Amino acid sequence: MSGPLAGLRVLDLSSGPAAGLATMVLADFGADVVKVEPPGGDPLRRLPNAPLWLRGKRSVAIDLDAAGGARERLAPLLAGADVLVESFAPGGAAALGLGHGTLAAAHPALVTCSVTGWGASGPYAHYPADEGLVAARSGRMGAFRGLPRRGGPAFAAVPVGTHGCAQAAVQGILAALLERERSGRGQRVETSLLQGMIPFDTTDLVRVQLAARHPDELGTAPYSAPGQLPTLNYHPVMTKDGRWIQLGNLLEHLFSSFLAAADLIELIAGEGYRSQPTGWSEAAREAARDRILLRMREETADEWMARFRANGNVAAEPFASTRDALGNVELVANGDVVEVDHPRLGRVHAVGPIAHLAATPARVDRVEPEVGEHTAEVLASPWPARAAPVPAVAGAADGGARAPLDGVTILEFATIIATPLAAGLLADLGARVIKVEPIGGDPGRRVGGALAAGLGAVKYNVGKESICVDLKSPDGREVIRRLLPTADVVLHNYRPGVPERLGIGYEDARALNPRIVWVSANGYGARAPGAHRPCAHPIAGAFAGGALHQAGAGMPPTACASLEELREAARWLMRANEVNPDPNTSMAIATAVLLGVTAVRRQGIGQRVFVNMLAANVYANHDDAIDYAGKPPRRAVDAEVLGLGALYRLYEAAEGWVFLAAEEPGAFDRLCAAAGRDDLAHDPRFAGPAARSE
Repeated sequence: MSGPLAGLRVLDLSSGPAAGLATMVLADFGADVVKVEPPGGDPLRRLPNAPLWLRGKRSVAIDLDAAGGARERLAPLLAGADVLVESFAPGGAAALGLGHGTLAAAHPALVTCSVTGWGASGPYAHYPADEGLVAARSGRMGAFRGLPRRGGPAFAAVPVGTHGCAQAAVQGILAALLERERSGRGQRVETSLLQGMIPFDTTDLVRVQLAARHPDELGTAPYSAPGQLPTLNYHPVMTKDGRWIQLGNLLEHLFSSFLAAADLIELIAGEGYRSQPTGWSEAAREAARDRILLRMREETADEWMARFRANGNVAAEPFASTRDALGNVELVANGDVVEVDHPRLGRVHAVGPIAHLAATPARVDRVEPEVGEHTAEVLASPWPARAAPVPAVAGAADGGARAPLDGVTILEFATIIATPLAAGLLADLGARVIKVEPIGGDPGRRVGGALAAGLGAVKYNVGKESICVDLKSPDGREVIRRLLPTADVVLHNYRPGVPERLGIGYEDARALNPRIVWVSANGYGARAPGAHRPCAHPIAGAFAGGALHQAGAGMPPTACASLEELREAARWLMRANEVNPDPNTSMAIATAVLLGVTAVRRQGIGQRVFVNMLAANVYANHDDAIDYAGKPPRRAVDAEVLGLGALYRLYEAAEGWVFLAAEEPGAFDRLCAAAGRDDLAHDPRFAGPAARSE
């Protein structure tokens, strides 16, 4: 079968990776994406990851600023387009005659999507659309306070705002197209890098508001204070050969499995250890930490991973780079890495589709186009003009506004963060989400101590309905059998085989509802060797390269002279490996659900859909999610986790901190003028980007 977006026509007027990744996903799943770029090409083609976000598209070279008007030049394509995507600064589309109001009058069914840095209005609307600036201003860099042993914020290395923004754009576009079927109307979709950061603030906004009243319970975020060590469940450990492994055994049975595999099970048999580590006394916990750290130094990383894989119930992965991940058997075997022959770059390895749809799969074998490669072809044979859609519901075109996913029902069988947050994002768009919890509730409702318990769950579960069901009982299964025929989506994060044992496997659901979209969101992917192994956010962070990148130069050490050095390196690594891998996965899951729902609406096909944490986190590290001969190495974060270079980093000011982003053409001269140091702009030591880098 063709992809769920086959026949969809997308006009891409954007520049750079935020919107580029969004239209790449649309192209991967069958849309005909025509990228309109100036005759010299998208200026951001210079980025090493450009061949990734340009793949699968056709390129047309048109100077939109030339005489004659942009709308007139694009008229042959606008008449047949379903979606227009742009990344102009606020007001830029209108200045070219491409504002939504103008286009809607001539093309009422057109969905337009605007991707900006800071949103369409407000005091920051015209600031540069830069990931680092948005991360600094939105509090993302403040969230890494305490990573290095110094005061102040730390540079946020993984470009999660771009990832979140790109997937939000895809979700908004697909939701608007679903609503167009009902009303016959297109609409404007807006998102931004700032909005893309929102899923990654899992507790801080609430914590900051409550901390003033409850400083003892909520005064500091986990691991933020220098010397504050990670929970034993989520501990980085150094092995005999100087490599580091990330543990991720949050739940009690997983932690017990780790202790058994490490020949440390007697730890929890002793007095004072008969509970989760969070319930142990400080002395007992630190004694156990030291034993674990020293025990892990007795065998190599490969030996430990062989033990853990043989056990099958231990969450653990070595720390690696994103390029390493592209060669890892877990991703390769699951189809999450593609290899193509590029006419200019040779053999290229890149992250594959964001999700695997069993009946309407993606196609990711088409390389980036050359600038203007399809100009003659497209202009000689533009898309046929679209007939105005007929509303699916009588009178819908004149009805009041409603949420775009109103009428979509999702049954959520999921715990902790990644999948529940994804369902919450879909609830924001209007879906009815029924959270099916075990008796006693999702364990994620109790993560954290004292008043912090459940702060994250406030965000992950907003907008849902909840029922508690014992899926192992006949009565519980009968409840689900009654719900399945009314649902559009089953969304779960069980390991393979568990849904079938609980009576909610795909065949069980399809028997009651042939059009069901059955979405499996787990750690490794259904075809990966580790498919049955547990996973958690720090596992994906270590595997996909985000944690290593965030940790900065010199981390992790390959040798530690003392137990205290081991403890400090583990603290640093865990602080670098913060919670972002869960929201990274959430964004991919929400996109996957909407792709599945779109396939049902456009092609009448229900199916299995698979998403996994490892691939989703390689997506979030998109700046290094492609490899080819001659590709520059990923820019390294400095040892103090301040930034990527003198002109793109944090600086301590006389009062507070400032993030400086002055690497774009002309920015250095403007910086020198603003600082009253015009002499530096003419200093031969700083003449040109390479000299300034030195």
